[in-house]
Amino acid sequence: MTIESENIDLQVQGESIACTLVSPGSRMPGILFVHGWGGSQQRDLARARQITGLGCVCMTFDLRGHEKTASQRLTVTREQNLDDLLAAYDLLANHPSVDPAAIAVIGSSYGGYLATLLTARRAVKWLALRVPALYWDDEWNMPKQSLDRQRLNDYRQRALSPSDNRALAACAEFSGDVLLVESEQDDYVPHSTLMSYRSAFGSAHSLTHRIVDGADHALSSEQSQKAYSAMLTAWISEMVIGARLDRYPHYAPWYA
Repeated sequence: MTIESENIDLQVQGESIACTLVSPGSRMPGILFVHGWGGSQQRDLARARQITGLGCVCMTFDLRGHEKTASQRLTVTREQNLDDLLAAYDLLANHPSVDPAAIAVIGSSYGGYLATLLTARRAVKWLALRVPALYWDDEWNMPKQSLDRQRLNDYRQRALSPSDNRALAACAEFSGDVLLVESEQDDYVPHSTLMSYRSAFGSAHSLTHRIVDGADHALSSEQSQKAYSAMLTAWISEMVIGARLDRYPHYAPWYA
């Protein structure tokens, strides 16, 4: 991996002293986490800190309608939350340490649904979806909280194709690497939804499907949390380190 150095004159109390800034010649992959409806960035932070150790710049954020903006929960729409995600992506992609051609998006539930829509608007190289939810295309500007729960349950039981749903249509166009993670005992996002997503990724470079045994939708148990973290870290390690070895044959992660 190329190392770059830059000589700088540092001004201190009217005096100039010499310093040298040494940095990697290449930018690092960026990893963007998108939490689910009713969640927050807090649960993603531990995973983000762990993945940062692989040589990545990670970013978490709170969608509108959550945490400090919880007062908007009854009025925020899917369009507004997609705008939140687009703004977060742009901030990460424009970070001086990030390679904009090497960005991964990791979305859970509602965040996974939004992440698929993001891929139709921005460049994403790696896409990890944990129990990605699915919503019909109509009522796009209706408050997310107002969507009919029973209709959602019935909708997610159906076998849907890219022609039926804009999120699945985005999946059909995605050509990067995909990780799908399913919870075995999920009461909100059934197996049929995961299979609709899986079938849609016909153009993906690679597709990995994993099931967290005994887990519910929220990964309520510590064992389920650890199992998912291990799956995610292993996949990101394979994707990111593999990509770096392709570009920089002499690259080695800090823990090698």
